[in-house]
Amino acid sequence: MSSKADVLDAIVVGAGWAGLGVSYALMRVGLRHRVLERGRIGETWRTQRWDSFRMNTPNIQTIMPGDRYDGPDPEGFMTRDAFVALLEDFAERNRLPVEMNTPVTELAPEADGIYRLTTSRGSLRARNVVIASGNLNRSLRPAWAGALSAALMQIDASDYRNPAALPAGAVLVVGSGQSGGQIAEDLAEAGRTVFLATGRTGRMPRRYRGHDIVIWLVQSGLFDLPRKDFTEPSGRIAPRPLLGAVHTISLQSLSAQGVVLLGRCTGVESGRLAFADDLAEHIRFADETSANIKRQIDEYIARAEIDASAPEPDPAEIVAPRLSNSPIHSIDPAECGLTTLIWCTGFEGDFSWVQLPSVLDARGQPVHQEGVAALPGIYFAGLDFSSTRKSGTILSVADELPALVEHIAGRH
Repeated sequence: MSSKADVLDAIVVGAGWAGLGVSYALMRVGLRHRVLERGRIGETWRTQRWDSFRMNTPNIQTIMPGDRYDGPDPEGFMTRDAFVALLEDFAERNRLPVEMNTPVTELAPEADGIYRLTTSRGSLRARNVVIASGNLNRSLRPAWAGALSAALMQIDASDYRNPAALPAGAVLVVGSGQSGGQIAEDLAEAGRTVFLATGRTGRMPRRYRGHDIVIWLVQSGLFDLPRKDFTEPSGRIAPRPLLGAVHTISLQSLSAQGVVLLGRCTGVESGRLAFADDLAEHIRFADETSANIKRQIDEYIARAEIDASAPEPDPAEIVAPRLSNSPIHSIDPAECGLTTLIWCTGFEGDFSWVQLPSVLDARGQPVHQEGVAALPGIYFAGLDFSSTRKSGTILSVADELPALVEHIAGRH
């Protein structure tokens, strides 16, 4: 890598779907740039997904700019490795200027609106920087996690690979969102004893009225809901609903498979894990979310006069759960044979290398308006919920990323 004072039009940090999408758009408008990737193309997808992982968007929607799906299974779901191969092929076909194994250690300002990026292979300078490293790459755990016994192995969802890789014994999964629900089912199908600490998380059916649910969400415009319309007064944004990767997953269906459902995990008390008495509320909230989504799709189908299939019962939504007669308020890990705890409690971004004023908030997370930072020339791409419900998924690559590049081109 050259360290000459040759100022590029832009530098993109991260070679996942967002970074590659930005690079593709930059090439189309003729801006000189490079893409800096800490590891390999799609590194997070390679190293932070479990073995049986599949994309939550159907194949027909899992596409990069300028591409389309012509395969035999449009409403099937791509594996982790197939998606990485898709990203690699996209970068190669379009000759995107990706510099792999080049982690950025510092992003700092220079004079005249120029930015300097320090990497393991030297420094680069650019007029614009697009940070596409994501805001879901650093796991979050509650503060009291350190009070748990050292005998209990703790890992995050990003470190889970398969049931056989875990120690023998029971497993507690904390968090009932997409990762928590899918990992709990993966463990249950392997015959493991599984406890699931639930949260107030919605869920969606995998298919509805003849199509995959995500196809309906996009077609109806429900995924285009602006961020302001689903942000709670506290500023909190609810996690994405539980969605099975191939079929519907519900708390009821997990229970029917033998998963022991618990309320929210609240901490450690005298060596025992404590749980709130809110499991029934969590089941009810998940059911209500699913019913509300289906109702909105029904209304769209009627409004658009679409000849869609009639609703059919979903086995995961009508199966009877095997719940305890009395709520479980605490468990002793040793008594239950619990050897592993998997935290599925969310992520945030690691932007510690960004040394710029007014770009990060007090928690070190991005401050932006639809990907545009207050500091001229600084942008964020691929952030979860940055603009709409669609933001942070590959579904947003076609419309959100070109808009960022248009903003960049307007500065030249």
